[in-house]
Amino acid sequence: MATLDQKSPNVLLQSLCCRVTGKSEAEVAHLFQYAVRVIGSNYAPTIERDEFLVSEKIKKELLKQRREPDAALFSELHRKLQTQGVLKHRWSILYLLLSLCDDPRKPSSRVGNYGALFGQGLPRDSHSTPFYCTRPQSLPLSYPERSAAIQNASSMGTSGIGSLGVYSFNGPMPNHQSLLVGQPPQSFVDSVRGSRLAWALPMTTSLSGSAAPTSRLPPGPPAPVGRAPLRQRREGDSGDSEETITLSCLDPLLPLCKSLRDMSSRLAELGWLHNKVRKYTDSRSLDRAFGLVGQSFCASLHQELKEYYRLLSVLHSQLQVEDDQGALDSALTLKRLLVWTYDPKVRLKTLAALVDFCQGRKGGELASAVHTYGKTGDPNMRALVQHILGLVSHPILNFLYRWIYDGELEDTYHEFFVASDPTVKTDRLWHDKYSLRKSMIPSFITMDQARKVLLIGKSINFLHQVCHDRTPPGKIMPPSKSADSPKDAAELFTDLEGAFQEKIDAAYFETSKYLLDVLNKNYLLLEHLQAMRRYLLLGQGDFIRHLMDLLKPELARPATTLYQHNLTGILETAVRATNAQFDCPEILKRLDVRLLEVSPGDTGWDVFSLDYHVEGPIATVFTRECMSHYLRVFNFLWRAKRMEYILTDIWKGQMCNAKLLKSMPELSGVLHQCHILASEMVHFIHQMQYYITFEVLECSWDELWNKVQQAQDLDHIIAAHEVFLDTVISRCLLDTNSRSLLNQLRAIFDQIIEFQSAQDTLYRSALEELQLRLQFEERKRQRQEEGEWGVTAEQEAEEKKRIQDFQDTIPKMRSQLRILSHFYQGIVQQFLVLLMTSLDESLQFLSFRLDFNEHYKAREPRLRVSLGATRGRRSSNI
Repeated sequence: MATLDQKSPNVLLQSLCCRVTGKSEAEVAHLFQYAVRVIGSNYAPTIERDEFLVSEKIKKELLKQRREPDAALFSELHRKLQTQGVLKHRWSILYLLLSLCDDPRKPSSRVGNYGALFGQGLPRDSHSTPFYCTRPQSLPLSYPERSAAIQNASSMGTSGIGSLGVYSFNGPMPNHQSLLVGQPPQSFVDSVRGSRLAWALPMTTSLSGSAAPTSRLPPGPPAPVGRAPLRQRREGDSGDSEETITLSCLDPLLPLCKSLRDMSSRLAELGWLHNKVRKYTDSRSLDRAFGLVGQSFCASLHQELKEYYRLLSVLHSQLQVEDDQGALDSALTLKRLLVWTYDPKVRLKTLAALVDFCQGRKGGELASAVHTYGKTGDPNMRALVQHILGLVSHPILNFLYRWIYDGELEDTYHEFFVASDPTVKTDRLWHDKYSLRKSMIPSFITMDQARKVLLIGKSINFLHQVCHDRTPPGKIMPPSKSADSPKDAAELFTDLEGAFQEKIDAAYFETSKYLLDVLNKNYLLLEHLQAMRRYLLLGQGDFIRHLMDLLKPELARPATTLYQHNLTGILETAVRATNAQFDCPEILKRLDVRLLEVSPGDTGWDVFSLDYHVEGPIATVFTRECMSHYLRVFNFLWRAKRMEYILTDIWKGQMCNAKLLKSMPELSGVLHQCHILASEMVHFIHQMQYYITFEVLECSWDELWNKVQQAQDLDHIIAAHEVFLDTVISRCLLDTNSRSLLNQLRAIFDQIIEFQSAQDTLYRSALEELQLRLQFEERKRQRQEEGEWGVTAEQEAEEKKRIQDFQDTIPKMRSQLRILSHFYQGIVQQFLVLLMTSLDESLQFLSFRLDFNEHYKAREPRLRVSLGATRGRRSSNI
């Protein structure tokens, strides 16, 4: 014999019927069928769930039966039951006991009593509806499949939802605008079958939509408008007078007036709308790729359909009561049915239009569609859409909480607006691994909120994977519950500027602050940033000057003869001899020497560069692109610093040799020419250095440092650092728009190096000549002291010839210097013209400072345009 848990539900139900009634299986066959119909239906009581009211009814019933001791005993037992937590649903148990107290021997108890339970909530007024009387407040996300009632309804005849019909969809699907007009298309009337015009007529349509052959009513007067023809069903009727009308084609021969046809069509629209919604839920409920948000949407639609089925159950219960009791004064007429189904039809229209509007959408995009459709002035429709939005947005809220509080992204079907790229390596986690999937950002979440959500989870993952920080997320920020109900989700998302914004802001500020603290304390982010300024941007003046002094002999050699280990040793010597030695060892060990690619003819000055090694978390700020920018700026600044260094040597040479060469008056003109050209170059380089050091580097660095101190997250620091580098690159003439200016500036630098070479040659030749003359005079003096002639005629002639040969070279030197000066001034003049036509006002002011005495302005008409005229011309061109 099979055990209890192995028996089927039907066997158990039949055994229960036999046990309760005390009869055999054959005698309880009709009761068993009725029990199957009740359990398989979507019946729900429409009365208020009041435990006190039910208990009072039970006591009144006991007192009516003159069972006062039992009533007192029941009251005592009920009081004890309330003090204990044994039963969770006491109202349901008491309601069952109240339902079972009816005498089963009454003829109407088989159907009428159960229907009366629902009929208690059925209004007798034709202007009210019992729809959604017991609407549940929430629905689990994992909504079950269709209940057994829907699956078995095709075999129940007139039971359950079959009385009004669950119609099959065979016609075209109109768009959501056409559903709200109020009348179904004609194709719908021609394609949907299975509805009864009169509640008094039997229904033979199954869930599949097939209808039994119709029988026609014998000729007679049409039924009165507003009331369906009543079926005079009595014992022994053969049913020949019954009428069934298929809605696929309302037979014109049927004696139906125009108003009856109109009411029938309006009622039939309910089935068509129901089938449209149900077809969508049936097709999507089993689609796993539809995702959690899509399944929640289907669950919300299914919940609304369940409320519709509940209405049908109530109406069917009322119809059975009327059939059994013959109540003609409160009969269920078509007009009353239209009134009672008015609100449900409006809701079904909204659902059908929403289904059309959400076709092809999933995830956050689906939530956006639902939210957009809720922007209406109808409070009932808005409440309906808000209820659906609460269910739809619940998975998004769970995704969001899991992401911002744990840093975990469990988005199997790509529904969340944060996307992850698993192919990205750890060193690019912050920049490339996580991004916003903009199409999935719900319309009720702003872009700023979405950006903060992205940053919160990204910060948590950055801490765990890159910084190797094992601090639990609960210690970084206060934990928050992540299992909010759909109602809480709806309320949270409707208050975007209140509770939702507070949650996001709290998580954002706490996480970002903790991440910045870790980077600054454990990885010295700010110290590394300052080290870039001191070494790669030449901010540590004493170190740079001493390094240049030590490197001068090495860098003057051809680039191919340099060895990196020699240069590294010189770098360490410069560090130990200057204030750089007091820097943090973590910074000094990252400082290194780098040799650039060698081109033919390059010297050490052309290929030497400082380098700074970065890895780990700080490499997120100092990326490869940033370090390449630093190297470009360093090479430019190093070359400019070298020009300053060269001109300093030129000036020292002039000052040291001025007195020595006074005895050679023939050189006075050449030396004066050298002094003038050197002064021009010194002025040019000093103004350029002032512009680069103060107007570019210091101002940009001050702006960067202020932004870094005020940064709220790592993205702000990265963005400020990139803006700083872009500004320096642009204003140092290293971008593509300033290529012509940079070429002119490099040509000026080349002229300075050439002038150094020319002056060195001049001084070397002059000092050799001076040394020979001094030696000649010394020998002459010594011979005179010895009493001999100072020089012979031959020696004197030879001396004069050598002096003449030297004096003959002076015009060549003057000519060379004149050509050099002319070429230099031409390049400077062209450079000033380019500065004047630049869009950067700081470069325009630089041109004024470089030509402070208007020497070039007098020679070049293009430099005579005022700054105001330049601005006006630029504005007109724009």
